[in-house]
Amino acid sequence: MGFYTDSDFTPDCSIGYLVRRVHQLGGVRIEGIFAAEGLTAMQWQALVAIWYGRGNTAAELARDLGHDKGAMTRLVDAMEQRGWITRERTAEDRRCINLALTAEGEAVALRCKRQVLACWNEWLADWEPQEVETMIALLQKLRDTLVTVSA
Repeated sequence: MGFYTDSDFTPDCSIGYLVRRVHQLGGVRIEGIFAAEGLTAMQWQALVAIWYGRGNTAAELARDLGHDKGAMTRLVDAMEQRGWITRERTAEDRRCINLALTAEGEAVALRCKRQVLACWNEWLADWEPQEVETMIALLQKLRDTLVTVSA
C-alpha cells in the first residue's frame, strides 16, 4: 500500500504542493536577483548547468532543464548575443557544438550565485545543518526516482 490515502491527503502533506509552493515563494525574491542582472530564471539555470558541466550542448541543456530543443536553441542564441556564452564545433564531430561560458557569463553567474546563496542561507538560518543535509538527500532521492520512472 502507498503512503497517501484519500482520507488523509491534504495539500499541507502533499510533496508536490509543498515543493511547488516553496518554489513560488522563493522564486519571487530570487527572480528579482536575476532581473537586476538582466537575465531570466531559465537563463540562470542554463548558465549554471554549463558552469557545472551538466549541459555542454544545447541538447544536453534541454534534457537537463526539461525543455524542448527549439526553445533551448532560442535561449542559447539569446545568451550568445548577450556575450555570456560561446559556441564551438568539436574537432571529433563537426556537427556537435559545445557551449562554454565567457568571462562575462562567469561574472554574471557568480554575482547571481552569491546573492542566491545569501537568500538560501537567510531562509535556512534557523535550520540545523543536519536538517538541511537530510532535506537535500531526500530531494535528490526523489529526483532520482522520478528520473528512473520517467525513462
